[in-house]
Amino acid sequence: MNTAFEKRLPIVWSALSLMTLAYLWLDHTADKAGVRTASTVVTVSAILIALIKVRIIFREFMEVRHAPLLLCRLTDAWVLMMAVCLFGAHFIGLLRS
Repeated sequence: MNTAFEKRLPIVWSALSLMTLAYLWLDHTADKAGVRTASTVVTVSAILIALIKVRIIFREFMEVRHAPLLLCRLTDAWVLMMAVCLFGAHFIGLLRS
């Protein structure tokens, strides 16, 4: 295994774990007296954390960082498309309720 990869792996793993803990803390703040409350801030934050984690996983664990430029751009486009779909679905749902 590459030494640069071996040095990056614990850092990336720690960053992903911290993002998961941040989401869990955020999710805990949305719980009021045992009743879940829907919050735009919590929902948008959860989606952003998930999209950032997906991009990191693409780059670091699926080795897209060393892939041809086209594949890098396609994976970035996929993350962007998911962001548009998820945020769009959330905000359209807010408008209809």
